[in-house]
Amino acid sequence: MSRGLGDVYKRQIYKIDRKGKKTKLSSHIGTNSALFSTDMKYFMNRYSSLDIPTVITLNDNNGKTLTTLVDNAALKQKLNGYDMPKKEFFSFQTSEGTELNGWMIKPANFSASKKYPVLMYQYSGPGSQQVLDKFGVSWETYMASQGYVVVCVDGRGTGGRGAEFAKSTYLNLGVKEAKVQVETALYLGRQPYVDKNRIGIWGWSYGGYMTIMSMSEGTPVFKAGAAVAPVTDWNYYDTVYGERFMRTPKENAEGYKASSAFTRANNLHGNLLLVHGMADDNVHFQNCAEYAEHLVQLGKQFDMQVYTNRNHSIFGGNTRLHLYTKLTNFFNRELKK
Repeated sequence: MSRGLGDVYKRQIYKIDRKGKKTKLSSHIGTNSALFSTDMKYFMNRYSSLDIPTVITLNDNNGKTLTTLVDNAALKQKLNGYDMPKKEFFSFQTSEGTELNGWMIKPANFSASKKYPVLMYQYSGPGSQQVLDKFGVSWETYMASQGYVVVCVDGRGTGGRGAEFAKSTYLNLGVKEAKVQVETALYLGRQPYVDKNRIGIWGWSYGGYMTIMSMSEGTPVFKAGAAVAPVTDWNYYDTVYGERFMRTPKENAEGYKASSAFTRANNLHGNLLLVHGMADDNVHFQNCAEYAEHLVQLGKQFDMQVYTNRNHSIFGGNTRLHLYTKLTNFFNRELKK
């Protein structure tokens, strides 16, 4: 692990009195979140870390644990019987000197003498944070078990790094964040255990948007990418969110142009899989349809999977299994050749 991560990826619970005195209430190192009673005398603490599944306790307002509501001991014991890929933290500096934080999952049978394909996952939305000391078993865990090095890096504009870092993407969503993902791919490509010619990227919602923006940044580092339910132009998204970070199109015409996936569609490099639910009431299907039309008119080949009557979460019946099977098969075809 490189230096610099500090407590950025941890979350603790504090209380502050009227005089400004701060008292730490949580005792576990990892990610803690609190739900306080209406009279503020008690709180439920939801805690986990990389190696500890979620533990929920009832505490008084001095932090004393009164009882454990959920300990997930059975799950922890069961997981001990599996050779699970482990998540580890790292940091690196970009060409501009910005230090970025990430996590990496290597295959359980990892060998430093081999060259592995890389699958990058990210979300990157304003104020969000994926790099946390938090328990989770996900599709990314599965992909690591299938022989991928899986990586996630929080880009510019994400949370946990202070106001200046969070506001760095103001009026230009998607531009600096895409540069970060490209720089991450370049950094990974310099690692002796990575095959730089087999790097893929994927994300959902804002992460899907970032997948497209990163593959179109102008630096051909991604062999393949999957964009699930992506925003493609901020004119198509709800103004309560978009104008909070971009102002209005009239005030920030150049920002909207630079932040549009349409503007850089001609620069798309690598094989792209577009996925969207036709009943998406968050990121409307128009985003996907219009972007697909841009690619068609530019002569860009791509794959597309549409889910009838599915919303932004793309689930119900066999849908979610179908989606992740589609993603798995796509990346195996593109990155394991």
